[in-house]
Amino acid sequence: MQRTAIYPGSFDPVTNGHIDIAKRGLKLFDRIIIAILHNPGKKSLFTVEERLEMLNESMLGIDNIEFDTFNGLLVDYAQQRKASAILRGMRAVSDFEYEFQLALMNRKLNREVETIFLMTGLRWIFTSSSIIKEAARFGGDIADMVPPGVNQRLKIRFGF
Repeated sequence: MQRTAIYPGSFDPVTNGHIDIAKRGLKLFDRIIIAILHNPGKKSLFTVEERLEMLNESMLGIDNIEFDTFNGLLVDYAQQRKASAILRGMRAVSDFEYEFQLALMNRKLNREVETIFLMTGLRWIFTSSSIIKEAARFGGDIADMVPPGVNQRLKIRFGF
């Protein structure tokens, strides 16, 4: 049976850290579905469609990765897609408490879906989409933290 994991996130925008987690996740799973929660209540820099385009461009050539969006509970989506696990990246201890609470709630809602945490590679430990957007907003050089297409879109979005 194929081992499938859901890698959920906002990916607003996708970073090299996200790509690192996805690639490393493929060492554990046969297939990874990178899924964006469609959350109209959350203010995002890029539309869901733009984020899907950036994910596709950024991970071109990486086999066994699929991109999707979902509404509702993550564990319900995982069950619908026949995934046995949720893949999450953690950068620092500050991520742990929130991620631990989510994992426990997901476990309570569906005991068949496991949560797997991968520590972010040291090179990406300080990067997050929020920090990257903030640096890009003020003209900071984030070229080595995001794929080239994402860097270009950020420059255009912020008028550089």
